[in-house]
Amino acid sequence: MASTWLVVGLGNPGPRYEATRHNIGQMVIDELAARRGETFREHKAGARVVETWLRPGADKLVLAKPNTFMNASGTPVAALARFYSVAPERLVVVHDELDIPFDTIKLKSGGGHGGHNGVRDIASAITTPDFPRVRVGIGRPPGRQDPADWVLSPFGKDERANLPVLVSDGADAVELLVDEGLVAAQQKHHAPR
Repeated sequence: MASTWLVVGLGNPGPRYEATRHNIGQMVIDELAARRGETFREHKAGARVVETWLRPGADKLVLAKPNTFMNASGTPVAALARFYSVAPERLVVVHDELDIPFDTIKLKSGGGHGGHNGVRDIASAITTPDFPRVRVGIGRPPGRQDPADWVLSPFGKDERANLPVLVSDGADAVELLVDEGLVAAQQKHHAPR
């Protein structure tokens, strides 16, 4: 019997936030669903989900986008993990990362939250920080702009031109992580281009 992976894209709900840097995690999840021709449906855990597979006969994938704001992601993620009986090592969280340059993907498992309130809330709700993360670089704000304003602002013109590639790279990283493991995904995505 194939095992289940829960892949969660972090972001904020509603059209106001759809195209913002903070929602890059949900953009990656949308790409994973689109690759499989799937549509999200509401789940009682307070998230929109797609139940699919990596490929026919492979592990089951539950793609999820919490309906809560970023800082309250933990409750729906913990509820989904319980519902689908997913252990923390099979919970993949895809999120934006200020400390990684735009157009860069980094993966890790466990460790601190690095000031990311969505990751912090999930670690608290599932009582462990030991889950894999696909961190999508959005870079630091220019000058003295407040990071909170930066993450809630839309991507700039040059960034938008490269955004489809970044989102596709994020989806590729998730698929490789699930298929071949963290080290294989790190070796591919951490290598200099």
